[in-house]
Order: sequence, then structure tokens, then C-alpha cells
Amino acid sequence: MSEHNKPNLSRRQLLKNIGLSVAAGAVVAGTATAVQAQVTEPEEKKNEKTTGYRETQHVRDYYETL
Repeated sequence: MSEHNKPNLSRRQLLKNIGLSVAAGAVVAGTATAVQAQVTEPEEKKNEKTTGYRETQHVRDYYETL
């Protein structure tokens, strides 16, 4: 067989290595995000005074007029 007809094995090996590198990178990226994921628990609410909605008598009187 002459040099011209021989398949270029280095090109095939390069393509195999690129494919394996991409696959290995995907596996590492998938495991790295799973390791970094954390469950955070909400902090305990201390006795904080809230200024939220309160239904008082004048609010109930207003609702009755609607």
C-alpha cells in the first residue's frame, strides 16, 4: 500500500480525543453543579414588629360601605 492510500490515523485519533474531552467536560460540569447545590433554611423570625396590613374597626367600617 502506498503512503497516499493509507488512512490518516492521527486525524481520527484527534477527533476521538475531542469527543472524549467534551463528554468528560460535560460529566464534570454536571457533577460540579450538583455538589455546589445547597439547601438553605430560612432564618428564624425574631420578634420583629411588622407594619403590615391590620384589619381594624375603621377598615371593617369601610368594607361595609362597599
